[in-house]
Amino acid sequence: MKRTDLNYQIIDHIADLGIIVKGTDLKDLFIRAAYAMTDLMVEGDIGENGALREITIKGEDLPDLMVRWLGEVLYLFAGERLITDTVEIGTLSPTKLVATLSLADFKPEQHRILREIQAVTYHQISVERKDGWWEGRIILDI
Repeated sequence: MKRTDLNYQIIDHIADLGIIVKGTDLKDLFIRAAYAMTDLMVEGDIGENGALREITIKGEDLPDLMVRWLGEVLYLFAGERLITDTVEIGTLSPTKLVATLSLADFKPEQHRILREIQAVTYHQISVERKDGWWEGRIILDI
């Protein structure tokens, strides 16, 4: 088949969900972003705190770090069925984040999935200081 033989049409398809998160400082921003995404994915009483897990994320810059951070929170839910309950960030620089997460098991009788988020995208990602706040703009593929 030649390239000129292709026959396709681009259609509008709403498959993304964008969020803007604000924090008083970078740690607060990254914590609030994790909570916001979790809130979009699942509802229900978390109950008692579960296991603690320390994670280390490395990125090229703050936007890349945000995508990788939220990607890890998404993986924990989608891949291991663990809901991020609380987050404590110990270290945060433009290229590295070390956090401790308290994780609860997803229980179908107790929780309800609100949205199936497929991925955290790089599309229009931004992490910047704006009007006295740190602001993150994140697009999620749903």
